[in-house]
Amino acid sequence: MQKRHLGRSGLRVSRMALGTMSWGEATDAEEAAGQLVAFVDAGGTLVDTADVYAEGECERILGSLLADVVPREDVVIATKAVARRTEGPFGGGASRGALLTALDGSLRRLGVDHIDLWQLHAWDENVPLSETLSALDYAVTSGKVRYTGVSNYAGWQLATAAASSSLVSTQVEYSLVERGVEREVVPATAYHGIGLLPWAPLGRGVLTGKYRTGTPADSRGASPAYAGYVEQHRTERAARIVEAVATAADGLGTSPLAVALAWVRDRPEVVAPVVGARDTAQLTGSLAAEEITLPTAIRAALDDVSAPAFGYPERWPK
Repeated sequence: MQKRHLGRSGLRVSRMALGTMSWGEATDAEEAAGQLVAFVDAGGTLVDTADVYAEGECERILGSLLADVVPREDVVIATKAVARRTEGPFGGGASRGALLTALDGSLRRLGVDHIDLWQLHAWDENVPLSETLSALDYAVTSGKVRYTGVSNYAGWQLATAAASSSLVSTQVEYSLVERGVEREVVPATAYHGIGLLPWAPLGRGVLTGKYRTGTPADSRGASPAYAGYVEQHRTERAARIVEAVATAADGLGTSPLAVALAWVRDRPEVVAPVVGARDTAQLTGSLAAEEITLPTAIRAALDDVSAPAFGYPERWPK
């Protein structure tokens, strides 16, 4: 798997990241081990998790695998703080106390002495940004963290934080059916030299084509917990995009999944889409996208059918 620098930093990561949000819930430890081995064997290095996933169980599973299955030095560990909420004065949010408490918890669950990429999971309007960024600075100078990033920040939030810190990445939803980040987030990453890590690069599963004729019983769309999450992208516009992706896949002799993933992987400023899977078979399908490079004509057609509506001030002056 090819490697890319994360923004303007010296950190090089695989151009696909392994997402682990399902670990500890839909994916047990044994299946997680199979995913991690398959990912690393394919040349993958960047593994993304968060302290809030499965109430911390996701980090614990990853930590156990680093001890027994895959050498710690073979992977770049990325985790997040802010979203997890617990009782007590330091139980969540982006205050200095909450963040540093969360960091110690992640280190303990992962069983490591440092985290390669520590990310703020969300903006916290109740805490001064200077206080939040001071916690990131301390985490790096203490040696507990190597690099810092953010997630789910709006364009102005990202630009404001980047102007006063050494952020190297931002993680946001980005796919053929969700291109809103191109309005302000993508320009901010380009200006500040920040790497873009798209989550839900397959449009929450819609771009795989699995929902073209219905809702599979074993899919997230059929789950009471995730039906609303998927339904957001089951629109008439999305259906047109899915059909275009399927047509491109037929012409290239590959899967809609591979086409959709290759499209977002090679967008400007993107470093590595974060791809999650319920099992190793699903992950193998995503890894196959590494072999795909979209022809210019197909990429242009997909750009056109999925183009977001921009206006003032994003495209001003014309």
